[in-house]
Amino acid sequence: MKVLVIKPENKPQVQEIDGTLESMQSLVGGTIQAIYPFEDQVALICNDEGKLLQLPMNRALRDGEIGKTFDILCGTVFLCGAPAEEPCFTDLSEEQIQKYTEMFYYPEYFWKTNQGMIILRMEQSGDMSR
Repeated sequence: MKVLVIKPENKPQVQEIDGTLESMQSLVGGTIQAIYPFEDQVALICNDEGKLLQLPMNRALRDGEIGKTFDILCGTVFLCGAPAEEPCFTDLSEEQIQKYTEMFYYPEYFWKTNQGMIILRMEQSGDMSR
């Protein structure tokens, strides 16, 4: 199964996994949770206990219309296809890989302050190599 792996402090990478529960759990480092924060038929798979285990903060999930952060992903996560008509996860399409690579391309760093969370996206000028 072709997935897009997003690790903290790293750019997304396409990876082939065999699609078994064990391979998915191995990738995220524990029990998995599928969330569906996008309109596309895509699942975001994360460690179910990532926040409880205090895994490193990875990327912010933002409301598409106003860009307001509504959640923070912790630990390694991956995206895969989740068609409504299929009983299991599937490959991402090339278009989905392109879209979500661009969405999560730049690593983000997080600082907790008395005023809330500061999120810094590490965009480097002139660095568009993928």
